[in-house]
Amino acid sequence: MSCSNRDNLSPFALLTPEDTRRMDRSMASILGDVMERAGMMAARIIRQYVRPCRVLVACGPGNNGGDGYVLARHLQAYGWSVCVAAYQAPREGSLAAAAAGQWRGPMVAFSEAEAQRAALVIDAVFGAGMNKALPVEVERFFAAAQKLIALDVPSVVDGQTGCLMGKMPACFMTIALIRKRPGHVLQPGSSMCGRVVCADLAVPESILEQVVPRIWENTPHLWSIPQQDVGDHKYTRGVVSVCGGKDMPGAALLAAEAARHVGAGMLRLVVSEDAVNKYRVASPALIVDTQPLDHVLSDIRRKVWICGPGLSEHEVNSALPLLLAAEKSVLADAGALSWAAGAPEKLKGVSVITPHAGEFSKLFGNMPAGKLGAVKQAARFLGAVVVLKGADTLIAAPDGRVAINTHASSALAIAGSGDVLSGVIATFLAAGMSPWDAAAAGVWVHGDAAMKASAAKGNWITVEDLYGALGRARCAAGFEGK
Repeated sequence: MSCSNRDNLSPFALLTPEDTRRMDRSMASILGDVMERAGMMAARIIRQYVRPCRVLVACGPGNNGGDGYVLARHLQAYGWSVCVAAYQAPREGSLAAAAAGQWRGPMVAFSEAEAQRAALVIDAVFGAGMNKALPVEVERFFAAAQKLIALDVPSVVDGQTGCLMGKMPACFMTIALIRKRPGHVLQPGSSMCGRVVCADLAVPESILEQVVPRIWENTPHLWSIPQQDVGDHKYTRGVVSVCGGKDMPGAALLAAEAARHVGAGMLRLVVSEDAVNKYRVASPALIVDTQPLDHVLSDIRRKVWICGPGLSEHEVNSALPLLLAAEKSVLADAGALSWAAGAPEKLKGVSVITPHAGEFSKLFGNMPAGKLGAVKQAARFLGAVVVLKGADTLIAAPDGRVAINTHASSALAIAGSGDVLSGVIATFLAAGMSPWDAAAAGVWVHGDAAMKASAAKGNWITVEDLYGALGRARCAAGFEGK
């Protein structure tokens, strides 16, 4: 997927429907020209990916339908066999009506039979996607299509949330206008889009500058990982401290080893005296402390802590309040999230939490408005960065910024991969990155390591396979961000 970066609006910014409406209002005097450009560019892109065939362009009553009429005209001018089926006629006097008036080709019924006759159906019905149930006749129409390309957003996808508003076959390709929308990268909407290609509509920079994006695809262009410096020592690289549990040492050790492999300057675990032997045999590079936690917290060099992996709720209750009272930067996961289930206010004061969907719902309840809105609300409530893990991991800051990460592999669907992620994020926190930057960078590097490990060993990796790829993934992040 690629987008132009010719203007000041980041190519990785994701436009919300409100952003799009704001741009349309700003472009009112030139919107007809932009519509012409949209249809023309979409036709060019289609010609790059599809051989000439019988095409049916399905047009709705709004601006997306207007784009469809222009697209149909340009494909016809290239010699393609094109028909248009109008789901509804454009409003009289609208730009879409003007575009429809310039179409001189055949009009056919908006019917299943016509959709089935075409080799390619182009969806220009609802554009920014639906936020209410897709009409049954539209579902049936698209179900009959042999091959689909969506113009802007598939009609079944809510462009803001990625939720599906009905049933529709997946598209072969989606042509996003100007920039992608959250629905292009959020599941399950992403699975409906196929290849997403952005069309540069040559919108004046003065208009693009008015858009202040708050949602981005997660890439190294959003953040910068500290690089090695000749003056570095273990404390400038950062100390990562981990609270280790008595009965489940594996999770804390996975987090600590991940931090070590991704570049932490020093790793220290705090464990009870009766559990120390379970940890000391793990690695000579890990320092294991058995001193009381309140004594250890007096060391001002130990700013960043991981609390939760492998801990019981009782152990969390003994540790996390002390960490917060000492004003440490805390990444809370696993046991800490279970400890706060149904009472998320207990986590106020932490820097980052990293729940998967099940843990998130136990903390905050269901997500009726979609996960994007829910994760933003949770981050604002806690005053912390929330990393909602999944195939499309969301990283939300309290100020409303969100990064959506799809740079990952299904190979991460193994026990312990979340503990590894905790170690990576904590390492970047200890290196001085802000919580949102550290979390976004950590999620990307974690996903890249999984992709590299999968490429080397096949998709069936063990969690330990991630260690060897973390350093290379960190280097890749530094390279791609330049």
